[in-house]
Amino acid sequence: MTATKTSDATGTPDVWLPFPADEIDGLPEGLNYRFWDGGPDYPADPADCAFYIVPYMKGAEVAVRPLGGMASVRVVQTLSAGIDHVEPGLGLLPAGVRLCNAKGVHEASTAELALALILASLRGISRFVHGQDEEEWRSGFYPALADKSVLIVGYGSIGSAIEDRLAPFECARVARVARSARTTARGPVHTLDDLPELLPEADVVVLSTPLNPSTQGLVGADFLASMRDGALLVNVARGGVVDTAALLAELESGRLYAALDVTDPEPLPAGHPLWHAPHVLITPHVGGSTSAFLPRAKRLMAGQLNRFAAGEPLRNVVRTTD
Repeated sequence: MTATKTSDATGTPDVWLPFPADEIDGLPEGLNYRFWDGGPDYPADPADCAFYIVPYMKGAEVAVRPLGGMASVRVVQTLSAGIDHVEPGLGLLPAGVRLCNAKGVHEASTAELALALILASLRGISRFVHGQDEEEWRSGFYPALADKSVLIVGYGSIGSAIEDRLAPFECARVARVARSARTTARGPVHTLDDLPELLPEADVVVLSTPLNPSTQGLVGADFLASMRDGALLVNVARGGVVDTAALLAELESGRLYAALDVTDPEPLPAGHPLWHAPHVLITPHVGGSTSAFLPRAKRLMAGQLNRFAAGEPLRNVVRTTD
């Protein structure tokens, strides 16, 4: 359906943007831009919204709040790679609404952080930082990424970008797992059913999978028990992919290491035992929050809205409501 079939009283389709329209280059004419960044007041009647771009990093409550009133919406666009924060509200929407994610926006930044977490954890960077605070010279031998076996669980665009950045580090092996099996130029992609055979061979396990019913709690006691002693778990996916209690048990035993950009619960509350568990490095969900985000997000928004205004197929459509 083209943009001209949904409009406000003036005949101009409403678009809700999380940034002021004058800050985004290349927006098409013929659309009525409304700025809403998740505040308590809506910029207009949600019933007139044809294209809703979800405020970034404002949580599920904000993302879903206007959906029940958006009787005329045709597109919901997230600025995140994941869509789990809007999924609870999809049942409120009319049929035929296209849900699009932000593929192409976060790959570079998230892959950078994944690599940084791997290197920082293996090479003892957090130990050195604390040593600097204490004026202690903490020398010694530390693990290298070179000659390690890495398993990427969730081999979409972000997982592929992580492998791109692993390429110069002389890993012994990189294995890949996704929802469906396929072959890539770099080698085979396995399915989740193959994890019992792959996990014991991995020194580093990187999680970059979406959060959905098949991955909720995927990394539980059995998954962790299958990892080899001393292995490192890196999570740049979603906190709910990991069973926090099961991970805590492994960390406190000293058998496994972890580097987590996401947690469950999130934000991690003060006093939570994960803060002070041994062998864990925690960053506050900053995989995509870099200087690369804004220009890439603005290009995505302008591109999608130009396609919408012209009645052309949208990119990154991950679901259409029934």
